[in-house]
Amino acid sequence: MPDTIRTRSSQDAALPEGVTDPLLWRAAYDVAAAHRPDPAGRCTSLLCAGRPAPCAPLTAARKAMRLAGDADRQAGYDESAGRTTRDRRRAA
Repeated sequence: MPDTIRTRSSQDAALPEGVTDPLLWRAAYDVAAAHRPDPAGRCTSLLCAGRPAPCAPLTAARKAMRLAGDADRQAGYDESAGRTTRDRRRAA
């Protein structure tokens, strides 16, 4: 059986304080990670074909992350590329 187990970026991220729907937050985090903009300001996802950022999926993912937790706390995704796992956990 081939090794097809893939880890998603949300598995490395610690849930922010105030998240009441971890499944929604993690799914939205993965979408946001897949649709982060490149240095030219274009979406890197093949599904968006280089559209200007923020694309519709990234906008929806950010909204879902906000809805997954307390409205008072901002459960955001840091779009900076090249972060280590420790940095992602600290940002999340």
